[in-house]
Amino acid sequence: MSGAGFHVHGPHDHAVEHETQGHGHGDTSEKGKSDAKFIQWVAIFTAILATVGAIVSYKGGHTQNEALLFKNQAVLKKTEASNVWAQYQAKSTKQNLAELGALLTTLPEVREKLNTEVTRYKGEKEALATKAKALDDESIEADKKSAHELEPHDKLAMAMTFIQIAISLAAICVLTRRRWMLGLAGSAAVAGMIYTVLAFMMIGGH
Repeated sequence: MSGAGFHVHGPHDHAVEHETQGHGHGDTSEKGKSDAKFIQWVAIFTAILATVGAIVSYKGGHTQNEALLFKNQAVLKKTEASNVWAQYQAKSTKQNLAELGALLTTLPEVREKLNTEVTRYKGEKEALATKAKALDDESIEADKKSAHELEPHDKLAMAMTFIQIAISLAAICVLTRRRWMLGLAGSAAVAGMIYTVLAFMMIGGH
């Protein structure tokens, strides 16, 4: 799966459409009618796969966008937390200097003032630590949500791969009149549907 989403349609779709139109009239023999009917069924089969592929593509893009959104939130919260921790460190440094000054001074009024500052810095540090920890927790939670949104990614990608293979095999089946290839296309389609169901079960569990 890529950021631009899945590709569903291709030249093989036009090949199926061309063959369908080319055999829909003109040949009135039993074989011609049989071929036309067969090609029509393949065209319907291909259209259904293309529809499912479009849905898979949409869900794949949606899950990626959601994962990216949560990842951006995680980065932003982590940056905010780092800034708050930097403020905490600055307050801690000022507190240490005030404590040192209170120990060294011989003037009672200066010592009292410095001790008041020490108390203020302690309170400010506690508030900053609480805020920073909350931001860290939010960052971790957003990271978890991002990973959770990406869980169906591989299954959606596999589903789309098998659907594309099935569509390609169906087109080759029409062009070569090798009807047994439709069985291969059906097998690929079944595999794609299984991966689609598994992916949607994961998405539904979110």
